[in-house]
Amino acid sequence: MGRRLGTLLVPVSGLSGTTYPAGTQVVVPGRGAAVDAFVGGDWLPLAWWEFAPVPSATRGPGSAT
Repeated sequence: MGRRLGTLLVPVSGLSGTTYPAGTQVVVPGRGAAVDAFVGGDWLPLAWWEFAPVPSATRGPGSAT
């Protein structure tokens, strides 16, 4: 399954204890109502309403897909 990019819509705490603010870009490897996301190796458990997919047209060269 391919990776996709998302943007946090609300602040979310990662497994490390770091809270990432709304607007943080995350890598989302799965799909569904609850997904795992990653920021620099930190794991964030997300619900569908906590992030929005980044449209492929706004991704730069070398971005995760």
